[in-house]
Amino acid sequence: MTRSLKKGPYIDERLLKKIKDKKAGDRTLIKTWSRSATITPEMIGFTFGVHNGKDFISVIVSEEMVGHKLGEFSPTRKFVRHGGKMQKEMEIASKQRELDAARAAKNTGGSK
Repeated sequence: MTRSLKKGPYIDERLLKKIKDKKAGDRTLIKTWSRSATITPEMIGFTFGVHNGKDFISVIVSEEMVGHKLGEFSPTRKFVRHGGKMQKEMEIASKQRELDAARAAKNTGGSK
């Protein structure tokens, strides 16, 4: 559900104050905990350190990001992998194929 049009987008005032002090091409990290702040055109070209609950994720703002929230580009959950016996067997098989291919390449390269 989006914010009401009569209220306008939520933009953190402290974030705008930090942007005014810097130049557009400046690559210094602007740290923020405000994940719900909407990205505006004034933020293009800046690098934000968006907090994900544990540490700050670097987000370089581009034109396509305008209108989105800062938190969308800083995931809070880490995907490990889908588990199970079948997945493990597939990973072992792919590693074995890579090793066989490396050995084959090594053997053909040495005989020349």
